[in-house]
Amino acid sequence: MHLRFSDPIWQKPRTATAFQSLFPAGQCVDVVIVGGGILGLSTALHAARLGLAVQVLEAGEIGNGASGLNGGQVIPGLKYDPDWLLEHFGLERGEALVNFAASTADTVFELIRDERLAVPFVRNGWIQAAHTETALKAAANRDRQWRARGADVRLLSRTEIATMTGAQGYLGGWLDRRAGVIDPLAYTSELARVAAAAGVKIAERQNVMQISKNAGIWHVSTESGAELKAKAVVLATNAYTGGLLPGLAKTIVPLHSFQIATAPLSSNLAAAILPDGQAVSDSRRILVYYRKSADGRLVLGGRGRMALPNGPADWAHLERALLRLYPALSDIAIEKRWFGRVAMTPDHLPHIHEPEKGLLAVVGCQGRGIGLMTALGERIASYLSSGDTRQLPFPVSPIRPIPFHAFRQVGVAATIAWYRMLDAFER
Repeated sequence: MHLRFSDPIWQKPRTATAFQSLFPAGQCVDVVIVGGGILGLSTALHAARLGLAVQVLEAGEIGNGASGLNGGQVIPGLKYDPDWLLEHFGLERGEALVNFAASTADTVFELIRDERLAVPFVRNGWIQAAHTETALKAAANRDRQWRARGADVRLLSRTEIATMTGAQGYLGGWLDRRAGVIDPLAYTSELARVAAAAGVKIAERQNVMQISKNAGIWHVSTESGAELKAKAVVLATNAYTGGLLPGLAKTIVPLHSFQIATAPLSSNLAAAILPDGQAVSDSRRILVYYRKSADGRLVLGGRGRMALPNGPADWAHLERALLRLYPALSDIAIEKRWFGRVAMTPDHLPHIHEPEKGLLAVVGCQGRGIGLMTALGERIASYLSSGDTRQLPFPVSPIRPIPFHAFRQVGVAATIAWYRMLDAFER
């Protein structure tokens, strides 16, 4: 049997629009955005609403990258809790960053509502599941900090998490009701649709080869021969960042996130597994995350091999995790397997760079990409329109390539293997 190495559950409708709209070559637009994922499209939509002329250039098709291939979990916050952000960034910047991080899931669901996006979603929260006492203490600390700020969150007992997830092996957990799940490909596609309706020109299959500046104007050329002029350029390529901006690709470590989806669950299994439709991430060093899809499948993802997959065995670690959590699924077929590329920054924070005036780059989603990049796109658009750096929640930082970058992925791969072994001992 021929195996399709990437067969995602998320599918575009056959009637999906193909975007081939370009500004005339001689016209100078306000912004060219390289990358048609969530960040690029959110930036484009909000910039157009602020009156800017915007061109989006996507190397492939809208939704073919991580924006359309992720697990669809819409989680607010960052990897770090409020107290750490205040200590690290100072009171004023830290407070603004905490408030921004708290709002990111709201931004997504409000956009779906206000723009009437055709996006399947459930907003019943996200569970951070604890499988050790250490993880449980960390959850209690996180709960304390967010409850002090009025967030709709609470700790879960062993009995409560067993009831809410139907999974085995958790000591307790933390529920953040601000979160939810969406169909990420539908969301990315709908962002493109409303951006185009707002006046953004979007062109797929336009691989940008060069960016240069002459007399204060940016010149952008693509592999197919398109030539554009712009007052500003935004690189929204994240894990797919290449050599357009020297050194940028060496500030991140690209990783692969692998995912599987079961056949649709029977009514009995569906009633026992995530009956209220929450998203879940566990506390293991190499965590797995899971949710149910709109058509009743269980979708589970986690870190995969660094190289491209060769066959079904490359997803076997996820199938083992699935059965560890849900032994009752041993006879349920795995019908979909796919993967996408994500970017890790050394400090686990998104980075905003502006090496030259009018040239912006953003990298690093850190597992919060849907909410984070939607909200960040709106802020970047405001910055492009106003020039006010206070619109940016994260400070603009210099490009700092990771030392010995060529060896970093080897080290990460070894660390993943070691952590996976440690996790196995904590069954």
